[in-house]
Amino acid sequence: MSIVIKEVVGKKDLKKFIDFPNKLYKKNEYYVPFLFSDEMATFTKKSNPAYAFCETKLFLAYIDNKIVGRIAGLINNAANEKWGTNTIRFTRFDFIDDFEVSKALMDKVISWGKERGFTSIMGPIGFTDLDHEGMLVEGFEEMNMSITFYNAPYYIEHMQRLGFFKEVDWVEYQVSIPQETHDKIIRVSERIKERYGYKLVQYKSRKVLMKEAYTAFSVIDEAFSKLFGTVPLTQEIIDKSIKDYIPIVNLKYICTIKDKDDKIVGFGLLVPSIAKALKKSNGRMFPFGVFRLLKALQGKNDILEMFLIGISPEEQSKGLPAIMLAELAKMCKKNNIKYCETGPELENNLAVQSLWKTFETRQHKRRRCWKKEI
Repeated sequence: MSIVIKEVVGKKDLKKFIDFPNKLYKKNEYYVPFLFSDEMATFTKKSNPAYAFCETKLFLAYIDNKIVGRIAGLINNAANEKWGTNTIRFTRFDFIDDFEVSKALMDKVISWGKERGFTSIMGPIGFTDLDHEGMLVEGFEEMNMSITFYNAPYYIEHMQRLGFFKEVDWVEYQVSIPQETHDKIIRVSERIKERYGYKLVQYKSRKVLMKEAYTAFSVIDEAFSKLFGTVPLTQEIIDKSIKDYIPIVNLKYICTIKDKDDKIVGFGLLVPSIAKALKKSNGRMFPFGVFRLLKALQGKNDILEMFLIGISPEEQSKGLPAIMLAELAKMCKKNNIKYCETGPELENNLAVQSLWKTFETRQHKRRRCWKKEI
């Protein structure tokens, strides 16, 4: 049995690359595929503005002409410049439970990294913080979100045998929405608004939201700037994010916080979960996937995914999250939301995790960024 590693060249190979985990986890009830068209755009230079500061090489592993694994190597020049590192990244690393397969794939990326003069490798981590990141190490019997990787438990042993060690972990919480809104949260929220002149703004007009979304994303960029592995969001990346998401998001679950001068200092974007819709359609928009996605986004849905919540750094000590939490609790109760999925949060980001102390929570997943000197 010989393993053949081939570089992905052309659209036909890219489709095979994206489709591999769908086949690998076809019978796994917890696996949720990414939206196929989004993944195609992510790895198409004309469609992904992050290629202005990134380079990639994608590889597929074959045994007897059958695909048995995949990996993407990623050089993120902006990240290396910002953090003073000399590191190549990897992402979309999936493989059958065969160490020779995972080793052959990783060796390809490491070889490319050495050729380019890099001294370490880390991942899975992507183009920006808006990309998918972190290998699942806890929570294998939990359905993954639409924005996170799913992988089998055997990946951990493979990474350890490959000589990788933990760089950072992200944790995820399932936040239950109480039947009754906490009076304490509301009192604290009102006190903060009165003291500092803040106001919470919800949107009825998509046109108004589109206009203010640029400022909101700037707040997110600034709020996330000191978090592990992040890179500045360019104007082109912000443009694409707004163009992709604002036209389809449910306005009920978006809010900003403005200060007394009407300046946006906080932004919250929650999205009705599309995980089940993606799974049912195998990540495809057509022929019926688009209708399932729209129904999940705009119809009845008792699960919310927290995509983005950010507060301007200079305002973070003034209790702004309490304003969002108060509104979140009221909004979720009104729309019969059972719980929210927080998405990955750095395990040492205690300020964010403290937000959920008022609610009943379950830390149900953990994912890891691995690193190795090369």
